[in-house]
Amino acid sequence: MNDNSNTIAGWVLGAGIAALGLSIAFGEVFHSETPEEGKQGFAIDGVESSDGGGEAAVPLANLLAAADAAEGEKVFKKCVACHTIAQGGANGIGPNLWATLGKPHGHVPGFAYSDALKNVPGNWDFAGMNEWLKSPKKYAPGTKMSFAGLGKPEDRANLIVYLNSQGTNLPLPAPVAAGAEAAAGSPATEIVPEVKLHPSDVVLARLHGLSPFSGTEL
Repeated sequence: MNDNSNTIAGWVLGAGIAALGLSIAFGEVFHSETPEEGKQGFAIDGVESSDGGGEAAVPLANLLAAADAAEGEKVFKKCVACHTIAQGGANGIGPNLWATLGKPHGHVPGFAYSDALKNVPGNWDFAGMNEWLKSPKKYAPGTKMSFAGLGKPEDRANLIVYLNSQGTNLPLPAPVAAGAEAAAGSPATEIVPEVKLHPSDVVLARLHGLSPFSGTEL
């Protein structure tokens, strides 16, 4: 009788130890350093989360629509050491900038532009000027322009509107409605609902060499 009792007790103890071991192993495998309360399930590689990412950039057209030429004139003070902007103004270290928008790259007579800038195709438009002001060396690699660029999109937009008011006055592009860019051709992101599984389902599936999500072999 005692032998039977000892045997049964051993089975119970062994089962308890096995269950504890599986629980610890499961906790180690699926432990999260920064758990979020109320969220369960497991991440699936290659599927984008539905929580959303960083804030989308404001379209240039919208920045230009909200821009202020008076603020742009203040930003232009960073340029006066090299450029004039008055009609008929002399070239300095850089060319005179009167009526620049809409003109070809390297259009000012008598100024020694770098080949890098002269070889940029097309005319100065709003998008090109924005990229140039952001980083001249990226816009025209090899340019002699030593200015590092304007990091703030609002500063660039204000300056572009100011430049446009000085002898050009090209019509500004229409602002982009909210969500219009995504609807115009951005592929939809597939949202896959989180799969909620009981820990025992995952452990049993793994023990049998199956994927807990599809039932297929790993």
